[in-house]
Amino acid sequence: MDDITGPRQWRVPSTLPVAKLAGAVLLIALGLLFADGDPVRLVVAAVAAVALAVWAVRDLVAPVRLAVDPAGLTVIRGFAGRRLLPWSTVEAIRVDRRQRLGLTGEILEIDAGESLHLFGRYDLGATPEEVAGALRAARPVS
Repeated sequence: MDDITGPRQWRVPSTLPVAKLAGAVLLIALGLLFADGDPVRLVVAAVAAVALAVWAVRDLVAPVRLAVDPAGLTVIRGFAGRRLLPWSTVEAIRVDRRQRLGLTGEILEIDAGESLHLFGRYDLGATPEEVAGALRAARPVS
């Protein structure tokens, strides 16, 4: 086991919420530009923009998605809540790789018995393989 000198955490890259908010503004602008008097087009653009903005706000309010310390793992729960998973409840830490349309996607899976927590690269700001290695190294030897 590697000693952890302090809690380590993985967070959403700071550029991601900015890009989401810019996308929301762009959707509104496109809705206004192409609505051409049709309220349905404008409403659809506004709903999509609000959804994207709410997603960006979540990234700003709760940027840390995963943290590790000697007590266990802290994962995000709900919109901005936190949940501590003691090491005794963590059954497995693995990386799931899937290939689709010529691209390989990786997801970090943390199996805590009755709950499964999934994290992608943009949730962690690092590759799932790197994070899985760090979590396995931080886990106390049973």
